[in-house]
Amino acid sequence: MNLKYMDLAIEQAKNAVKNGEVPVGCVIVKNNEVIASAYNMKETYMCATKHAEIIAVEKASKVLNNWRLDGCDVYVTLEPCPMCASALKQARVNNIFCGLSNSDENNIKIVHEILKSDKNNISVNLVNNLSVEKVKLLLQAFFKNRRNS
Repeated sequence: MNLKYMDLAIEQAKNAVKNGEVPVGCVIVKNNEVIASAYNMKETYMCATKHAEIIAVEKASKVLNNWRLDGCDVYVTLEPCPMCASALKQARVNNIFCGLSNSDENNIKIVHEILKSDKNNISVNLVNNLSVEKVKLLLQAFFKNRRNS
């Protein structure tokens, strides 16, 4: 784990804000090299699946010319939703490092269940709350601004 990559994910989240998107950013790293980065683009593309993690997985797969992202670590500002957790597990990433845990307890339970080992995939290691204050401030400012608009 290297927090410089979390800082890069936070920069991606700031790009999301500039584009009217919920501030979630994601960076995928392999062998200490960033191979993909992305931010939420649901509003831009009017598509529910355009989460930062999904976009980053698509980019990383193109870079590696492989859907298997073995040996990759994911740095994301907010703990993944169940859809993104499933995609990251299917991509076979090693670790997911999150700036902030999701506040929805039900979401947390589902995501942890998804990331456990099953008969097809090994478990994915999940580490939460690595940049709580930075991410919390970014999210709070975004939603406060949105409510005031």
